[in-house]
Amino acid sequence: MSPQKMSVRRVAVVGGARIPFARSDGPYATASNQQMLTAALDGLVERYGLQEPGAVGEFVAGAVLKHSRDFNLARETVLGSRLHPTTPAYDIQQACGTGLQAVIAAANKIALGQTESAVAGGADTASDAPLGVNDSLRRILLQARRAKSLGGRVKALAKVRPGHLVPDIPRNAEPRTGLSMGEHAAVTARAWGIGREAQDELAAASHQRLAAAYERGFFQDLVIPFRGLARDQNLRPGSTVEKLASLKPVFGLDHPDPTMTAGNSTPLTDGAATVLLASEEWASERGLEPLAYLTAYETAAVDFVGGDVAGGEDGLLMAPAYAVPRMLERAGPGLADFDLVEIHEAFASQVLATLAAWEKRGLGTVDRARLNVAGSSLATGHPFAATGARIVATLAKLLAERDAPARGLISVCAAGGQGVTAILERA
Repeated sequence: MSPQKMSVRRVAVVGGARIPFARSDGPYATASNQQMLTAALDGLVERYGLQEPGAVGEFVAGAVLKHSRDFNLARETVLGSRLHPTTPAYDIQQACGTGLQAVIAAANKIALGQTESAVAGGADTASDAPLGVNDSLRRILLQARRAKSLGGRVKALAKVRPGHLVPDIPRNAEPRTGLSMGEHAAVTARAWGIGREAQDELAAASHQRLAAAYERGFFQDLVIPFRGLARDQNLRPGSTVEKLASLKPVFGLDHPDPTMTAGNSTPLTDGAATVLLASEEWASERGLEPLAYLTAYETAAVDFVGGDVAGGEDGLLMAPAYAVPRMLERAGPGLADFDLVEIHEAFASQVLATLAAWEKRGLGTVDRARLNVAGSSLATGHPFAATGARIVATLAKLLAERDAPARGLISVCAAGGQGVTAILERA
């Protein structure tokens, strides 16, 4: 058999669907990753008529906080959804970059002609976080399982003490530093001289812009109601700099004048999002006009353990400061050539530090009127693996609204000192 002929094609972003994002331990407290991801996928399937066999080449998605039952999350989601059960699926995980990395993985197969269409996405629940068995108890149980006799099993189990019954609760901390993401961001904020007022201004703008987008009906075909929610629960339409200024700092408290609060940091969030990608031919055959095209992407990582952390260059969330310059050098456009810029708002300080780093590297400044124009993670919330898919669908629709050639930049920072970036264009 001759090798399959591969050609590089443009990859269209056809549309997206997500459920409203909810604060942890709220409306979705009892919803699993699979249930949320299925709801988002079903919304996409229904909107674009994807029920028949072969309509979608594959489904790729992931979650960051996963139970053992989620070991085959994407495939199980397909089997529980309206997507045809013959649709292949696989999981992917790159911390907060998972959703965007899923989009990239699916896009690569479409670009190479290996499939005509795919759905990418992600889900995460901070409410239903997995609790691990105390490691000492785990070792005892394994010893009991290996025992050759009843007496051996009883002897092993006799070692169990009350303290062994305390579960290992997931920690929001980097394994190599012991610091939470917020504490890492506080270090970077100090290094770059990011002040409290600037952070609160960015956070207030995120809420105000998301509220305005909902009011004008922008999310009507992107957000699927779920468990009583019709819009993102974290949204505070009345947010102002003055109101945010009243909040007490929660990160960086070991240094004078801490600046990071619950208001200018993302809350723990539950949610799911999906994106439909396809070749131009597939979209044309179905009478669907692409919203935009995914034309470039880049990932990067920093040494946030032994690198220049104190100087701000290699902070945990600073990898996009390296990924974007590389991507732009390869793709051609400069930062000033982008009509819209979407930076994932893990923390307001991290967004501002990224902008400062791009400027330091000679990329220029970003007009704030073009930054996160429909709000971002500070307002929507941030279910880790869902954020990338949310941003891709939102930016694609924003570009399509312009009804003229336009270009958008995506920047997502991620745990582990990683970053995932991409470019969307509308010809």
